[in-house]
Amino acid sequence: MSEQRQARAARGSARRRGGRGRERSPVAAAPAFIKREIPFYECLHEEGLVKLEQQADWIISEIGLEFRDDPKALEIWKAGGADVRGTRVRLDRGAARELCQSAPTKFIQHARNPAKSVEIGGSSQVFAPVYGPPFVRDLEGGRRYGTMQDFENLVKIATRLPSLHHTGLVIVEPCDVPVSKRHFDMVYAHMKYNDKPHLGAITEKSRAQDSVDMARILHGEEFMEQNCVIMGNVNTNSPLLVDRVVTEAAQVYCGANQGLVVAPFILGGAMGPVTTAASIAQAFAEAMMVGAFTQLVRKGAPFVLGNFLSSMSLKSGAPTFGMPEPVMSNLIIGQLARRLGVPLRCGGSLTASKLPDAQAAAESADSMLSTALGGANFVLHAAGWLEGGLCTGYEKLVIDADRLGGYQVLLGGLPLDDNALARDAYSEVEPAGHFLGCAHTMANYETAYYDAQLSDSENVESWEEQGAKDTARRAYERWNQLLNDFEAPPLDEAKDEELRAYVERRKSEIPDAWY
Repeated sequence: MSEQRQARAARGSARRRGGRGRERSPVAAAPAFIKREIPFYECLHEEGLVKLEQQADWIISEIGLEFRDDPKALEIWKAGGADVRGTRVRLDRGAARELCQSAPTKFIQHARNPAKSVEIGGSSQVFAPVYGPPFVRDLEGGRRYGTMQDFENLVKIATRLPSLHHTGLVIVEPCDVPVSKRHFDMVYAHMKYNDKPHLGAITEKSRAQDSVDMARILHGEEFMEQNCVIMGNVNTNSPLLVDRVVTEAAQVYCGANQGLVVAPFILGGAMGPVTTAASIAQAFAEAMMVGAFTQLVRKGAPFVLGNFLSSMSLKSGAPTFGMPEPVMSNLIIGQLARRLGVPLRCGGSLTASKLPDAQAAAESADSMLSTALGGANFVLHAAGWLEGGLCTGYEKLVIDADRLGGYQVLLGGLPLDDNALARDAYSEVEPAGHFLGCAHTMANYETAYYDAQLSDSENVESWEEQGAKDTARRAYERWNQLLNDFEAPPLDEAKDEELRAYVERRKSEIPDAWY
């Protein structure tokens, strides 16, 4: 039987089993996070890794980092033995690495639903959606500023996507709510409509404190003192500047024994040297220095070392994604983080495309593959990123999440148990026969292969009968269905009332501000 005839027979058998159209067979429930069973991809040899570590140590000890606008941070550094001259902070070679040793190699971020708590670090990988865009786009509504309605919609969709293990925080900026108050609505929406882990606000110390206080209401003060239930995600102000947003967030989150994710955002040739090796070493130095600071705030507080290195067009200055240089940096920073002994955060499905098109697919695939193979433990921007991070795509969110389910299978490795080796199938199927109707196939067909919800593998006639829809149209229908079917996970009424009372009280104390 030719390959074409075999494929037609398989499609016909699948239709007889599962019906026509886009009907799907049941699939196995997704785990709360991915437990990696395949090796990490080792991109750089020992000699090269040592050179990068030495370069990072040279930056920290000889050049130093600026810590501005936070006198308390400078006091913490002085008490920790740093060389502080004005706002420039230096550490002896190896001191930052030594301080980072007290950060946990892995830790649990607890969700309000214990079954959805995630492990961050070690061989675990956690996927979270896009973070921070002011704009949103969907197939019918086009591109527009995000609203609180968009924000709540996207939280609900992310909650229902099983391959997103964590919902982040700013899936889109709700630009119709004052800047001074929107963090209350965002954190509350994640707590109300979602029972997966999430992040808290960081843009101002009081907003970070509000996030921690709300988490304390939701999870309980005693539990939170001993466990990580919320994290802040911050960026250094590259090159070599750590502002008070970062240091104050560290004092609030780490001071409460909660986690801090630190990712230098380096656009090669602008916020770092144009050479990739130098930018990797700079990113490592900046993140490691903040990691050391978190341990001076509170020894043992969870810390995640991040990397967000992008190349750019040297003709226009525009960032580029999916290019070989940042792909390489994801792989190498994974090696450096494992040698340091801390969890790693990288970006995920990144693209400069404005639409969920072929460019978006190619760039996102290249970015995500290196992130997955390189061993990033916490992947922010794993789904929904468009336009260089300026826009969240409704369709892009569900398309990316569909592909993330495939990464879960890849990272889970190859099963080699008796069922996987299928010896009983060979006793049933004669040579030159086929396995489509044998007992082993019938016992495994629902879960044998990853079933991509948004891929159409039917013949062209079936595709045309169903409207000749492209991926974007299928994704539009998918997210609308997810919203239509949404039911908020149960939340204790007393805690909900206490959260709403806290938000109402704090909002009454703060004037509206739009910047």
